[in-house]
Amino acid sequence: MDMDLPKDPVLLLSVVNTELRDYYPSLDAFCEDKQVGKDLIIAMLKSIDYEYNSLKNQFV
Repeated sequence: MDMDLPKDPVLLLSVVNTELRDYYPSLDAFCEDKQVGKDLIIAMLKSIDYEYNSLKNQFV
């Protein structure tokens, strides 16, 4: 995982949703820019019962 992203899932949720809201049109764009695996982020956030909603462009 990119060193700029938190390893704690709750903190990661906050960072990712904020970045998606403010700067990125999709999770794919975020992952490409941050050079982080989409599957890794999805798995980490699923561990705290959050899933990506592409219509809202956030984890809910």
